[in-house]
Amino acid sequence: MTDTPHPMSPKQAVRCHALLPCAGSGSRAGTAEPKQYQPLAGLPMVLHTLAAFTAVERIERCLVVVAPGDRFLSVDDLRIQLARVGGSTRAASVFNGLQSLLDSGADASDWVLVHDAARCLVTPAQVEALIDACAGDPVGGLLALKLPDTLKTEAGGRVAATVDRSDKWLAQTPQMFRIGALQAALAAQAGTGFAGVTDEASAMELAGQQPLLVPGSAQNFKVTYPEDFALAEAILRSRA
Repeated sequence: MTDTPHPMSPKQAVRCHALLPCAGSGSRAGTAEPKQYQPLAGLPMVLHTLAAFTAVERIERCLVVVAPGDRFLSVDDLRIQLARVGGSTRAASVFNGLQSLLDSGADASDWVLVHDAARCLVTPAQVEALIDACAGDPVGGLLALKLPDTLKTEAGGRVAATVDRSDKWLAQTPQMFRIGALQAALAAQAGTGFAGVTDEASAMELAGQQPLLVPGSAQNFKVTYPEDFALAEAILRSRA
């Protein structure tokens, strides 16, 4: 893996880049080091994530945004690059990473697929499906899952109401938007510390856009809590 930007190939009709914010501490996971570096099925979690994206030929490169002092990753793959510009929040890391893409030759009209490093169960087929669905869309979109469970609101520890779930979706990643449009949407929220920006789609929504919902998979969950590691390990080993 290299920190040195590489010249981009000649402009194609549709160019796609992957951006993985990888600067989080993973405090909810209860691990001694960032969860994205915890071993799963013999490899650090983030390497499973990167393997899915590098298996997709339409992904020109994968930019991994890490904290400035992070020296964990070392991978000999010219399609994987590091940007040591991680911020204090996920949104800040993505915002900084987008600028790194532009500084190293990406065009504002190129697509970027932003993906959580801890969603290590994403498959190349899911990435391909998102690209197929969004490549001709004027806005872009995200993988998401129709809410499968009954949803309740709470008051004082008790059920206050049952919420209609027919139009509810669980947002996943990757989320695919034009680099320039996403950067502008995030820039508009930078003054508030990206308040209300929980993912890229929410930034686009605040900019007045309606991202496309592309059906994902229940297995594409974000490893967040200690019990998630065993499930992710089991799934990875079953695939092997």
